[in-house]
Amino acid sequence: MDTFGREIAIPHEVVAGSAPFVVGLLITAMLVVAVWWGMRVRAREPGPPRPEDHPHLPEGGAVHEVSEMREPDEMPHNGTVLTPHELHGNVSSRRAKDQTRPIWGRNSSGGFGSGGLGHH
Repeated sequence: MDTFGREIAIPHEVVAGSAPFVVGLLITAMLVVAVWWGMRVRAREPGPPRPEDHPHLPEGGAVHEVSEMREPDEMPHNGTVLTPHELHGNVSSRRAKDQTRPIWGRNSSGGFGSGGLGHH
């Protein structure tokens, strides 16, 4: 039996016990490098905006929403067919003469499928 080098060989138990320690050191080193690299990247980014960089209200004050009732343009009833370029897109409406808002009926649920009783 050849025993040359057996006394200098590392026992199996030492290798099995040190492998998780070495892997843990490698993972710790990778995390330290990732944090260091993230700090370098963040240092190159611009800082938070100054108060004068934020948008300001216009001179006339806040712009308010205008709500009005609109009516669609009438389609011709003379039997002709309109082509798509004659329909004026989404702007084919005009201001309605009656600007009163429609009111829901007393027994109305307010929307389809909202669970109300609906119209009876």
